Amino acid sequence: MAGLFTPLTLRDVTFSHRAWMSPMMQFSAVVDGPEAGTPTDWHLQHFGARAIGGVALAMVEATAVDPVGRSSIYDLGLWNDTQVPGFQRLTSFISGQGAVPGIQIVHAGRKGSTGRPWPDSTRQPESWTTVGPSPIAFGRNPVPDELSRAEIERIVTAFADAASRAAAAGFRVLEIHGAHGYLIHQFLSPQANARTDEYGGTLENRMRFALEVTSAVRDAWPDHLPLFFRVSATDWLAGDTDDPRAGWTLEDTITLAAGLKTAGVDLIDVSSGGVVPDARIPVFPGYQVPFAKRVRAEAEIPTASVGLITEAEQAEAIISGAEADAVFVARALLRNPSWVRDAARRGGKTLPYPPQYSRAFT
Repeated sequence: MAGLFTPLTLRDVTFSHRAWMSPMMQFSAVVDGPEAGTPTDWHLQHFGARAIGGVALAMVEATAVDPVGRSSIYDLGLWNDTQVPGFQRLTSFISGQGAVPGIQIVHAGRKGSTGRPWPDSTRQPESWTTVGPSPIAFGRNPVPDELSRAEIERIVTAFADAASRAAAAGFRVLEIHGAHGYLIHQFLSPQANARTDEYGGTLENRMRFALEVTSAVRDAWPDHLPLFFRVSATDWLAGDTDDPRAGWTLEDTITLAAGLKTAGVDLIDVSSGGVVPDARIPVFPGYQVPFAKRVRAEAEIPTASVGLITEAEQAEAIISGAEADAVFVARALLRNPSWVRDAARRGGKTLPYPPQYSRAFT
């Protein structure tokens, strides 16, 4: 595990190794009252267990910058100052275990108001009118309202304000969610963006919103702390060709990554898909790693890979083979909160552990 368990420094933050916890939505935030959108005890144990389990970065799930930008009423949010203290409890505990606390901020756009994956017997489903770059629905979802230029500017400001609140809450890494068919991705992909103004049409225009958000966030986020950007490398439509049915392509991603680097992004978190419900995605272990490798090489920016990375040896091969600079582990950490600690031990390494658990390692 010579590659996986080596430190990585971005700006003034040093990660003790390259195995990181991917943001995974828990749909368990406070729902009612002035503290709606804040974390609960569920989040404390969820992130606390993985921090104790050895992750170098614990990335808090997609957190909405605006109430309309939520996927459900159960989403986390950072759209007002009242929500900040609830996150400070998380960052304090994560940091206390030697992990770096990070958070991902998002606006769901036309994929908002979709509810959570399981029913709530205590209340009726709630819905609201969603927004998007164009009045094009996602699958069977309602058609969103098209955003005006003034509304676009307001959302850019909402991202920047959420970044300031994330810093006040004690987070040391911030990630902008520009993937999986959420609002930024909707602007990027011609599958969701049919605008004819400066935010639509050409690749340069479709990237405008993403770059405006990134510049505003970088100005609001402390200069000494790293900024990440999660991108869907491809829409998986008609191959990566000039055919407009292809939607967003890997070549587009490489162009965007270069622009994000100039705007102050320190690492691209490379995922894929999500802008249409019927894309055919050939899923297999490490299926997105080649995208991270190409973005890293051609845009000359650090990348992290994610997606069916489940074995320590697999993660090590990605790092030692210079295919990415870090790996985000997701479902494997849901199954085993100590996945990272176990991987280190198999590689002959012992990670620091809390004194309360010392008897298990002596």
